[in-house]
Order: sequence, then C-alpha cells, then structure tokens
Amino acid sequence: MKKKNILALTLAATLTLGLLTACGGDKGTTESANPTSPTQESTTPSTEPTVVTVGVVGANNEQWDTVNELLAKENIQIKIVEFAEYKLPNDALNAGEIDLNAFQHKAYLNKEINDLGYDIAVLGDTIIAPLSFYSDKINDISELKDGDKIAVPNDPTNEGRCFKILEAQGVLEVDPAAGYTPELKDITSNPLNLEFVEVGAENTASLLPDVAGSFINGAHASDHGLTPDDAVCTETVEPGSDNPYINIIACRTADLENETYLKVLAAYQSAETAQAIKDIYKGLYIPAFAY
Repeated sequence: MKKKNILALTLAATLTLGLLTACGGDKGTTESANPTSPTQESTTPSTEPTVVTVGVVGANNEQWDTVNELLAKENIQIKIVEFAEYKLPNDALNAGEIDLNAFQHKAYLNKEINDLGYDIAVLGDTIIAPLSFYSDKINDISELKDGDKIAVPNDPTNEGRCFKILEAQGVLEVDPAAGYTPELKDITSNPLNLEFVEVGAENTASLLPDVAGSFINGAHASDHGLTPDDAVCTETVEPGSDNPYINIIACRTADLENETYLKVLAAYQSAETAQAIKDIYKGLYIPAFAY
C-alpha cells in the first residue's frame, strides 16, 4: 500500500513538472517569434520612404528622375501619376486624390480657380515651355496666304497665346483689353482671313499635313520629334514673376507650408535639375527658377 502511494505521488509530481515546463516553453516560443516588443516597434524608425504623388499630363517627365535622386537622402520618393487631359489633374488635387501636380502654367491655374473655385495654389515655379508654330508647307511666317488654316489648341489660355504670337509677328491684331488670354472674338484685324482650327492640344501636331501650320505645345512637340529649331517661329518668353506662362508645381492651399512638399520644391529648383532640363529637352523646356 505504501509503495502504491509513493508511486502515485511521484507520478503526480512528474505531471506537474511537465505542465510547468510546457507552459514555460510556450512562453519562450512566443517571444522568439515576436522578438520586438510594442514599445520597441514604436521607437524604431521606419525605412519606408514618404511617397508624394505628383499629377502630370504627357510622358515628358524625365527631370523628375533627378528630383527623386536628390530626395533619396530625405527618404522621400516622387510617384508620377499621368493624366490624359489638362482638365483632370487640378480636380484630382483639389479632391485630395494626389498630393501635388506639375503640368500647367499660372494663367491656366488662375482660370481654373476662377471658373471652378478650386482651393489650390502655386507652390513654386518649374519651367517655361515656349509655344511654337510649326509647318510642313512654309518656312517663314510671311509665306502665309489668304484663307490659310491654322491649328490652335482649344484651351483658352493656350489659344490666346497663339493669337498673341501671331500679333507679335504682324499677322493679326487683338483687343488689348483681352490681356494675355484673348479669344477668337477678340481678334480685331485679320487681313489674311486666316481660319483657325480649334482642337485639343494633343491633336495639333497630327493636323500638320492638313493645315498651313500648327501651334504645338512643348510636350506634344517632343512626342512628335520636334524641337524649337524646327519651328517657323517661337514665342519669346523670359523668366519673371509676372510671366503668366511659367509652369508651376501646385498644391492645396492648406499645404503651402508642408515641409515635405517644400523639400520636393527645393529639389526641383536645384542646379542639378536645371541642368537635367537643359540636357533632356534641348530648349523645349527652359528652367524658370533661380539656381
């Protein structure tokens, strides 16, 4: 009887020890699988970069590669978001779908704000993209004939630029009261009875075979292998705060002092990015900032 009691006590002690050992083992496995405590996780710096989305129109955005290289030391990464039409990036920015956009000049932004009430603003200047007149049929503006057709982009600010360029070339006159953005109705003198074919800016280059000449924006000219050297004439523009055709980075008004966005602007307005713009675009784009 005593032997049986001793055996029972020994077995019970063994089971108790085993249970304690098993519990201790589970705790050790859990800590090994999750070696970092919540406190440690909260104090460990993240290695993931801060991503800033930038809306653009068109595929000519290689200068942003240089911007990204400069921002790497700040752990900031630009993600380019391409839009098919000019009317889309400001709507997306205003709605908070992207962080910044970089596709438009000041005149276009101001008109969008006035017409649509967007709460967005200029973060900083980027480039000037001179507007050029190209032709497959003439080599000089003086060769235009009575009744010739000219293709122009149909967005109000760029169409107005075309009329101002032709006025500067002595081809027509526009009402001075229209300022930088005259419309078709503001043409006061058109001795050659020129006919203007109004199309989307992305289509002006494709119309070259069918018209006497076409005004083609810098990005679309580049897409078709054209440079200002191929143009009949090119808009004369100079950098300056009052130039309405300087392109810009835009942000929501509330974000004008955002430190990350200001770092993006500083990287864009650098000597390195200015040189990249000159090397890549050969005069289609001109840096519009001090560096």
